[in-house]
Amino acid sequence: MAAGKPVVMKPVVILGVFVADTAYRADRQPRMGETILGNSFKLGPGGKGSNQAVAAGKLGADITFLTRLGVDAFADMAKHTWQEAGVKAAVIDTPDSYTGAAYIFVEETTGNNAIIVSPGAAMLISPDDIEAHTDLIRSAGVFVTQLEQPIEAALKALEIARGAGVITILNPAPAASLPDRIYTLCDYVTPNETEAEELTGIKVASVDDARRAADSLLKKGVGAVIITLGEKGALLHTASGSDHVGAVNAGPVVETTGAGDAFNGGLAAALAKGVEPLQAVRFACAVAGISVTRPGTAPSMPTLQEVETLLARG
Repeated sequence: MAAGKPVVMKPVVILGVFVADTAYRADRQPRMGETILGNSFKLGPGGKGSNQAVAAGKLGADITFLTRLGVDAFADMAKHTWQEAGVKAAVIDTPDSYTGAAYIFVEETTGNNAIIVSPGAAMLISPDDIEAHTDLIRSAGVFVTQLEQPIEAALKALEIARGAGVITILNPAPAASLPDRIYTLCDYVTPNETEAEELTGIKVASVDDARRAADSLLKKGVGAVIITLGEKGALLHTASGSDHVGAVNAGPVVETTGAGDAFNGGLAAALAKGVEPLQAVRFACAVAGISVTRPGTAPSMPTLQEVETLLARG
């Protein structure tokens, strides 16, 4: 952007799922039929789409989150979480279902995690729901979705966003096979290593592997591929170039839960400001780098000032 010009923040719209995270920390996971003692328990807000919205909101984005919720205590938690993060909510209340929940096991010694998600009301999000929010999606500068809600709803939303010239981001998580037509609707696809392997059949154990997987996704019609690589950072891969961005170290790793959501929320916020893609990926790596130094998901998302301070330190 030209020097001296004011930054214009375009709106971000995220379609996705809220779930209440029930997080258990223990030395290891129990085997089938076994009961073990855990070290701690925490109840808090989660869901990939909601986490991404909270991350973007705390970074100052003009963000609206589109979802379904039950009419229950977990729905109240969701709305309070979004209000605190500056997230506007486009909620379809669903009294005949329940607000989603997730089981999260966190390995005490490493911070690594294993998760089971029950999306509840969000699994009822339909193409008709998306049609009813066409104007909201068309008003965005950046649109983001994932795969925790039905794929037909994600497809419809991506079609509407693409038709309106909105920047589209698909975070293909949790890992799943996708219909071929979804790829041409995506300006950016942001898998991690596991998800990239699921989409391409190429095991991603190195940056070079990531480049091969990204090439495969480009051939499917994606505009640009960003593969997140954990402690190795992220790869931005397009038809015109390939850039490996190193991870940003903000301190000792406490928990990796939500790191991908922090990255995607940061990426959306940066692109909504008009930041060019490579710098947007660096910014997103810094957001993720801070998030893993803190426990929890939504509570771990940093503010814009924290990210800018970290980046200024180099």
